[in-house]
Amino acid sequence: MHSLIALWFGWVRDWGYGGVVLLMALESTVVPVPSEVVIPPAAYWASQGHMTLLGIVLAGTLGSYLGSAVSYWVARGVGRFAVAKYGKRFLVTEEKLERAERFLQRYGAGGVFFARLLPVVRHLISIPAGILRMGFLRFSVFTVVGSALWCGVLAWLGARVSERNPGLIDSPEEMIHAVKHESLSFVGAIAVLAILYVVTMRLTSRRVSETA
Repeated sequence: MHSLIALWFGWVRDWGYGGVVLLMALESTVVPVPSEVVIPPAAYWASQGHMTLLGIVLAGTLGSYLGSAVSYWVARGVGRFAVAKYGKRFLVTEEKLERAERFLQRYGAGGVFFARLLPVVRHLISIPAGILRMGFLRFSVFTVVGSALWCGVLAWLGARVSERNPGLIDSPEEMIHAVKHESLSFVGAIAVLAILYVVTMRLTSRRVSETA
């Protein structure tokens, strides 16, 4: 895993925005590339004048959308049975698929937005969205907005962590750990908002049913 992370760091360093687009596209498919190994080191190199934070956010958002769109259309085309049967070869287990489906069914279209901000379901949410045939335009809007926010947060955290300890760029695992630690409060806040969103949806649905 260390070799893979070092390789991904090198792609971001050597390929710049192209590396960010490629890796974030992979991160949004079944390929397990953590976004924490892409955006934060890119933010470090931005501080060195090789890129800009805005450019990194835009490249990350584009890559996330492209990867998500591919996953969406593949899942929509092959259907749930094929995903469940062959997904395990790509680390998409039945349990992960069911978790992503429950998440989408529970949170509705907003679930795509929240999923882009939460671990585990982030790179899987496109699959149930395709299987359930969510409208592609709606899927695209929520994916782009959620991805942009997440890339922005990671870029800000990466710049913050790198400013405190520039030496972390030479220790990929420590940088990932530092960024994940810094992002805990943000992820917690998103989880709370997701719960409030669900509660609001259920209360609104109940009121509509009572007045119907």
